[in-house]
Amino acid sequence: MGLPSLAKVNDQSNSLIVRGGSPVENGFFVDNIEVPNINHFPAQGSSGGPIGLLNVDFIQDVNFYTGGFSSKYGEKLSSVLDVTFREGNREEIDVQAELSFAGVGAVAEGPLFSKNGSWLISARRSYVDLLLDAVGAKGVAVRYGDYQGKFVYDLNPDNTMTLLAISGYDHSDADKDHGEIIYGSNNVRENTVGLNWRSLWGKGGYSNTSLAYTSTEYRDDFFETGTDMYFIRNRSLERTVSLRNVNYARLNETQRVEFGVAAKHPFHTYDNYLAATSDALGGAVPSLSINRNISANSIGAFVSFIWSPFAELTATTGLRFDYFSYNKNSHISPRISLLYKIDEQTSVTGSSGIFYQTLPLNILAQNAGNKKLRDPVAYHYVLGVKRLLTENTRLTLEVYDKEYDNFPHDPSSPPLFIIDELLYRYGTFLNHNTLIDNGRAYARGIELMIQKKLAQDVYGLLSGSYFRTRYRGFDDVWRDRVFDNRFMVSVEGGYKPNDEWEFSMRWIYAGGPPYTPFDVAASKLQNAGVFDPSRINGARQADYHSLNMRFDKRFHFAHSNFIFYLSIWNLYNQQNVASYYWNKNKNEEDTLYQWGTLPVIGLEYDF
Repeated sequence: MGLPSLAKVNDQSNSLIVRGGSPVENGFFVDNIEVPNINHFPAQGSSGGPIGLLNVDFIQDVNFYTGGFSSKYGEKLSSVLDVTFREGNREEIDVQAELSFAGVGAVAEGPLFSKNGSWLISARRSYVDLLLDAVGAKGVAVRYGDYQGKFVYDLNPDNTMTLLAISGYDHSDADKDHGEIIYGSNNVRENTVGLNWRSLWGKGGYSNTSLAYTSTEYRDDFFETGTDMYFIRNRSLERTVSLRNVNYARLNETQRVEFGVAAKHPFHTYDNYLAATSDALGGAVPSLSINRNISANSIGAFVSFIWSPFAELTATTGLRFDYFSYNKNSHISPRISLLYKIDEQTSVTGSSGIFYQTLPLNILAQNAGNKKLRDPVAYHYVLGVKRLLTENTRLTLEVYDKEYDNFPHDPSSPPLFIIDELLYRYGTFLNHNTLIDNGRAYARGIELMIQKKLAQDVYGLLSGSYFRTRYRGFDDVWRDRVFDNRFMVSVEGGYKPNDEWEFSMRWIYAGGPPYTPFDVAASKLQNAGVFDPSRINGARQADYHSLNMRFDKRFHFAHSNFIFYLSIWNLYNQQNVASYYWNKNKNEEDTLYQWGTLPVIGLEYDF
């Protein structure tokens, strides 16, 4: 997605960095069912990961809320991605097979129960291990795959049942020749299965009620390079049963109401070990063993009142209540938004609200005292203008201010912001003996987007943003967060002269993110990366820019279609930095680069 709200400047990560926030702060829903993470190789306790899990051929509609969103969404500070999967073909069986350098997959669909329903299934398996060999990434083995399905059945014209299933498996194995601080294997299994009942109330409203089960199993074994000692042993099983009900009713011509409840029962098992190590500043951190079962309940209830006193104005006020039994925290979160149409082409929007989020359970599980931590909170203020430039072209301008409070700090590392350590500390939250909940942060910015829908063979999107995102350390000093790129420009679009050819491209330019230089003398002494405490997030990587291009050629036959495509990533081979790390084999600083020029050829056959 080339939206200005997203800082997508890492080719090796599919994590959503929304308006300067951490991937921890995002939520996902598919067909009214909450999905913990929509990525392969998920970062535990976060929404991030390197590769998308959802099959884009399934997606019918996406609503992406980046600020001031409705009270029907809770437990997230920055954004909600609400996805609707399409139904399968109710008239005939269709099959699509795909083969590319990245892997092989198939999608099949067809009618169900005399066309009173439909089924849609897919299976995919990667060959990323072969790709990595092709670009010279020796010593790394990566495999992943997924299965997805949607089954729809109409009980009657007003009631429809939908069964959703999403499953993924991931394996990676890296040897110690890479020189990074740790090496080892990562294995993850993700599963979501749920049933949604959609009921229409005549012309006056509808309800969606879902019951779902999700599970994510982690089996990680990592060792310290040089000593070969156990560093991380992760045997986590995170399971949740959830019930979600959303109702919408039209009271009269000017008034509508949306209300519902959400209940979840997480029951997680942690059997983990984190070895004694040093923190990012070189301080000693004792080992930590977690052998704990967490069983809890959460309940949320919301109501939104939508009022349109006259055609030009729509006002929405909402209220949400949340309670979590594990730490006995409860919150009331008001929300409000306004839409005013100046004329047929121009409208002004504004929204504000309070948003709470429970800390990741793998942080709360580290220490019984963490139950006493307050939940992080964000205050959103958003103002925007939308202008229809032509029948197919729309301009959107938004300014926002997001103020955070109650973030956890580790007093032993006063200048660091631990909620962001996923980016620079092995992709996980490490052991913290004591946490204090007085962390503050903010994100402020302005965003511009011009979007042209497909018309006269051309479509495109131009977006740009300027923002600042900062945090206050435990030492009361304000610093840039690691996601503070400052500015981004994105241009993407395509040309489709006929139904046989399509050409598309995407170019991104973004400011370099902050990073902390190593204290070279201390790092050499420990043969491990030790941050320079006087320069926390005080340096910046070079600016990021990259151009991707693709063309598709379609061949149409009587009862089938054949598609050949060529996609070229990073066309002009820009050397973008992914990160700097301490190479333990060389005992010196080293650089990890993102993808160079990479051609991807693929074949699709529909029949």
